Amino acid sequence: MIGDISPPVTSIPVVEGNEELRKPQNLIPPFSKVVSHFGISGISVALATGVTHPLDVVKVRLQMQHVGQRGPLIGMTGIFLQLMKNEGRRSLYLGLTPALTRSVLYGGLRLGLYEPTKVSFDWAFGSTNVLVKIASGAFAGAFSTALTNPVEVVKVRLQMNPNAVPIAEVREIVSKEGIGALWKGVGPAMVRAAALTASQLATYDEAKRILVKRTSLEEGFHLHLCSSVVAGLVSTLITAPMDMIKTRLMLQQGSESTKTYRNGFHCGYKVVRKEGPLALYKG
Repeated sequence: MIGDISPPVTSIPVVEGNEELRKPQNLIPPFSKVVSHFGISGISVALATGVTHPLDVVKVRLQMQHVGQRGPLIGMTGIFLQLMKNEGRRSLYLGLTPALTRSVLYGGLRLGLYEPTKVSFDWAFGSTNVLVKIASGAFAGAFSTALTNPVEVVKVRLQMNPNAVPIAEVREIVSKEGIGALWKGVGPAMVRAAALTASQLATYDEAKRILVKRTSLEEGFHLHLCSSVVAGLVSTLITAPMDMIKTRLMLQQGSESTKTYRNGFHCGYKVVRKEGPLALYKG
């Protein structure tokens, strides 16, 4: 009907006696459910970020070792002890404010948009197979990353500068490098988010299937925990190079003519050429 903008519906068969009736089902979840999902997802990710943030600071410091040159690397324990000795305990929580802000926004958007995106893909393509789930997760992750990239840039800058203040850092970035600098590294960041979500979903399901088949684990907490550990390990190994390239681009300062890296591909090429292939796995 012309002018009808009601949400799309689908019909599912309902057998009653010998007659098959078609019962409409709304494909768009209630707004209250979307808001609830967003809130719970955001808070969950924020709590996890608060616990693991020191590891993130150490990771960024590892990724910035010997930029543009080869040399002996200090390990995770060495960087941790170095931070504690030279900058104190507070250094382990550098950039925590933007990290928590991003966690609430990114976690809420990524997980909150996953179900509506999956439902929309189901309506558009008439399927909810694993490829649709992976595509839905990848889209939600990439879209959320693009929106929250400025907060990520500020977080990384603060993690490398113990004297910086969040608001002052934002002003300095915008005044010296332009507002576009808040989206440095957005390309690799979006690719990483999409690859992370896709690899996590695929690996988690496969790990769970193998564990059920070959071990005594049954549906429950221990099975989910083991499957999640495997999925996290595999997805981290897949996306670590993208994460390192993203960090290098976000921390890059100066004008277009003085930049070390022109884009993500150029950054990856120069890192491999000057620091070696394993440099992509720093951190």
